[in-house]
Amino acid sequence: MFHIDIIAGARPNFMKVAPIIHAFHRLNNISEKIQLRLIHTGQHYDHSMSNTFFEELNIPQPDINLGCGGGTQAEQTAAIMIAYEKVLLTNRTDLVIVVGDVTSTMACSIVAKKLNIEVAHIEAGIRSHDLTMPEEINRMVTDCLADYFFTTTEQAGRNLKASGVQDNQIFFVGNVMIDTMLTNMHRFTKPDFWTKFSLIDKEYFVLTLHRPANVDGQHQFGELLQSIVKSSRNLPIVFPVHPRTAKIIQSMNLNLPESLILVEPLGYLHFNYLVQNSKAVITDSGGITEETTVMGIPCMTLRDNTERPETISIGTNELLGAKTDNILPAFNKLFSGDWKKGAIPEKWDGKTAERIVKILSDKFVTS
Repeated sequence: MFHIDIIAGARPNFMKVAPIIHAFHRLNNISEKIQLRLIHTGQHYDHSMSNTFFEELNIPQPDINLGCGGGTQAEQTAAIMIAYEKVLLTNRTDLVIVVGDVTSTMACSIVAKKLNIEVAHIEAGIRSHDLTMPEEINRMVTDCLADYFFTTTEQAGRNLKASGVQDNQIFFVGNVMIDTMLTNMHRFTKPDFWTKFSLIDKEYFVLTLHRPANVDGQHQFGELLQSIVKSSRNLPIVFPVHPRTAKIIQSMNLNLPESLILVEPLGYLHFNYLVQNSKAVITDSGGITEETTVMGIPCMTLRDNTERPETISIGTNELLGAKTDNILPAFNKLFSGDWKKGAIPEKWDGKTAERIVKILSDKFVTS
């Protein structure tokens, strides 16, 4: 019996582990070959940011929940490391699979390698080259420790090779988050507030903002919101507010127009229904730019850099920067019908998890 831990901790992780778990379960006689253990670190502990994804994506309940929510970056990293080390010292595993670039990914990778357990990193090699982003540090540390690297693009593989990773450690497999999206697209569901706010297909925008550079400074945050509203030609802007961002908005004395619709964080099926039927998305998230690329939805990214350049060079995303100067021209370009159509990157075809599981199964089970 080969034992594998799969780590999930934050909202982006749940969308990435779901297809991997399902692909493992599709293996013949899986219970006789591989024993999976799903570890939820508890990094996201709000129901709408965590539990609802397990329900909607048909992910089995975690075998272990470390309960490490809250605290500063350092406090959360330390709590996850301490809790996961106790798990491994009591019940060791043979391989740890980590996904993405959240705190849980880095923390569990460190713990595993300290105990001489191999690590497989899914979504390895992506880089923004911006060390002010906590996620970039998480990616770099994880990729310094991992043994097997599963990449979303050829560029990610080149990034890894430039840092000294060997060719036989790198596997270009595609994007597991797109697996989840394509599998569930037929299940996307109108949110309850659709009728209340008189939303019409392709006649509203979706906005997400959560990065400290955009929301921590009240003046900067206020200017961004005002510029987006002024540029939107009075079309509704649906803004699912991240819990961290909600606290900041509450502390600001903002005179918000009715067209800016603040809603609670949404589950996967409701949120992606909104994205799929929107006129465009304005965001500072990385993962959303991948989904809009595959859906063919125009996307404006309010960041100075991106770790997903393929969403710009191939897809529907454009990088506007964190300042307000480029927002109005981008909206004007959209309204004039001149936004690029985009295409879908190689191997973003819904079969990534199958490729990953076959590689791991061939190596650890059938070899």
